[in-house]
Amino acid sequence: MDAALELAGVAKSWGEFVLRDVSFRLPPGYITGLVGPNGAGKTTLVKIVLDLVRADTGQVRVFGQDHRSNGASLRSRIGFVHDRPTCYEHLPVEQLGSVVGSFYATWDEGAFRDLVREFELPRRRRVKALSRGMKVKLALALALSHGAELLVLDEPTTGLDPVFRRELLERLSGLISDGRTSVLFSTQILSDLERIADFVVILRQGEVQYEGVKDDLLDRWAVVRGGPEVTSELEGLPVRGQRQTRMGIEVLVEDVDAARRRFGERAVVERATLDDVFLLLGAERDGGRAS
Repeated sequence: MDAALELAGVAKSWGEFVLRDVSFRLPPGYITGLVGPNGAGKTTLVKIVLDLVRADTGQVRVFGQDHRSNGASLRSRIGFVHDRPTCYEHLPVEQLGSVVGSFYATWDEGAFRDLVREFELPRRRRVKALSRGMKVKLALALALSHGAELLVLDEPTTGLDPVFRRELLERLSGLISDGRTSVLFSTQILSDLERIADFVVILRQGEVQYEGVKDDLLDRWAVVRGGPEVTSELEGLPVRGQRQTRMGIEVLVEDVDAARRRFGERAVVERATLDDVFLLLGAERDGGRAS
């Protein structure tokens, strides 16, 4: 079966920013979390997928097709939510659905109205008068009302209250249960990804530092915490990052069982969280002290 989204060797230079050799695959019916610090290249990559920015090299395939050769048809099968959604801000919420729906053959006006009610959006209020969180909810309602097979979400939970964030994550998990819908979810809220992502792609300075199955990462990787003497016992371990802290040293290791055998009671060895991986992956072994 064709992947919902597949990138191979995607690269883009833009001023001082360079996106280098990005490759990953999103199968139908799964969620991929795209994470990285500000400036890592997440939004640029999303724009390339949506053909809003052209890559210098590499290939992007959506549903098995080149994303530019049949762009209009492919984009009709994609739902997109930006972290700062703006569209037809002079229109009332209820009228916006009719305008946006005219672009999609599969638009479901009834579904849009149901989502507006569910998200408690004021249907007669103009879009420009909505709070940032309400605008995100409106963008989600639009994206979910035309049967999109691929949802591309760029920081969608920014500005949302914790209750709605949880409801959104549950909805996304439900959407992919049909085996047809896939989600590319760019975010810096790693607890959201721990809850729902199947795959994780970590970007830093325009390069992929990790790409793989989230549960494999959380099951196998570990953080070793101890005194400076820990560094003398790292030989032969698959170390992926290291930093000094006020309490000693933290080391990201790819093999939790090997780390436990090596250190025993001489150091604390714990399974890594996505926060740990995000913070430590690629950190220089002689890196600076944590703030």
